[in-house]
Amino acid sequence: MNLPVNAAAELAIRTRRAEFNRAIAEGDAAAIGPILARDCVMVTGTDSAVIAGRMAQVKVWKREFAAAGRMTYLRKPERIEASPVEPIAMEYGAWQGLDHAGETLASGSYVAKWRDLGGDWVIEAEVFLTLHQ
Repeated sequence: MNLPVNAAAELAIRTRRAEFNRAIAEGDAAAIGPILARDCVMVTGTDSAVIAGRMAQVKVWKREFAAAGRMTYLRKPERIEASPVEPIAMEYGAWQGLDHAGETLASGSYVAKWRDLGGDWVIEAEVFLTLHQ
């Protein structure tokens, strides 16, 4: 099946986002690493902390997963826009922070910039906005 470039990129990114969500739900920091670019950047939603680099983010996720009563974060892509001229795309969506019972404790919106590196889409940057706590 030959999909148009934009459709193929969207499908690949949605698949990677599902892998990322699953890794968060399962507390698997090792599975998150390959989805992140080496020099990725995350800007958190509440305090705008900047977490730069794959290793720094994996370390933060390990700490998060070890915390008692940790939240599970879920990203829901609403729109993905692939560039027709470069192997990059933007993901626009909504996120939720859920407690162990599945109740929403925080939520907001996010954008993520992705890059295709030899057939593997990786996150270069994510910026989160907290709208509800």
